[in-house]
Amino acid sequence: MNPTDPIQHRLCETLKGKTTDRPPIWLMRQAGRYLPEYRAIRSQVPDFMTLCKNTDLAVEITLQPLERFTLDAAIIFSDILTIPDAMGLGLTFVPGQGPVFAHPLQEASHIERLSHDVTQDLGYVFDAISHAQRALNHRVPLIGFSGSPWTLAAYMVEGQSSPDFSKALALCHDHPTLMHALLQCLADNVIAYCRAQIEAGADVIMLFDSWGGRLPDALYDAMSLAYVRMILSALHASHPNTPTILYAKVPYARALNLIDTQASAVGISHEVDLARVRTSCPNAVLQGNIDPTSLNANTSESVIQATRKCLLAQGQGPAIINLGHGIRPDARIENVHALIHTVHQYQPPTS
Repeated sequence: MNPTDPIQHRLCETLKGKTTDRPPIWLMRQAGRYLPEYRAIRSQVPDFMTLCKNTDLAVEITLQPLERFTLDAAIIFSDILTIPDAMGLGLTFVPGQGPVFAHPLQEASHIERLSHDVTQDLGYVFDAISHAQRALNHRVPLIGFSGSPWTLAAYMVEGQSSPDFSKALALCHDHPTLMHALLQCLADNVIAYCRAQIEAGADVIMLFDSWGGRLPDALYDAMSLAYVRMILSALHASHPNTPTILYAKVPYARALNLIDTQASAVGISHEVDLARVRTSCPNAVLQGNIDPTSLNANTSESVIQATRKCLLAQGQGPAIINLGHGIRPDARIENVHALIHTVHQYQPPTS
């Protein structure tokens, strides 16, 4: 990145806890399904993973939102389930249902046979990152990402998305040693995967513990947070200059636990009171947490108000403006413009 240009460095500077001229803004899932230009490509490549594995198309989709919007980061177009797919579980995306695994983990032997390093089968992700970085030409930082061990395990055991992930939770309760073996295997893979993304050119790594909220309090630390800490510690040791963002859709108390990890920033769900988190953690770098549904309204007033509320809640602390969850397919383009414009024009109240 060019250190003389503050626009290119807003995100990275904020991740160091520094103050910039305004908060950086980017959107989770900004590369994808709400954009008509993405849907045009998607209609020509019906299989989602085939699309992810096409380097030229993945790069094109990564760059699409930057052609429409003045954003402060790009995020590589990929999916959190690339590691399970490389493990041979037979991942497909079924319309109206989401990810489905043809070979979910149903027996101990299935887990015992899993590889602890599948990076050799994920070269398409690293190629997309290196090509996207060249195409960006230092325009904005590029974010790479992975799912957390618990989130990946939940899908792999359940075989698909689920409102409660009952099969994965049953494995935690009934066979904790086996679940820990799976989580350790996945942690090893996530560490190797994220390190390879950094080597390919990712400026920031984001870890998604999307289903951490499905774990009961008695299991959350042991089955999720412990492995997240392990990954962040490993990345900090090997690449201390690469910042990290940790996102989990969890309630207030757990959000505070996330801040105690080595993550450079923590993404806060829209279901959590951001102002309350900021009061408890005035110096933490917080990302969030605008409700994604505010982008679906027929007028832009609701997203403007939601964005202003988010900016005020961030107070004087180091802040990254984002959604509290991924952007929805029915988000309106004019509302995205309004959100970004509101951030760009924001003048913090003088004390």
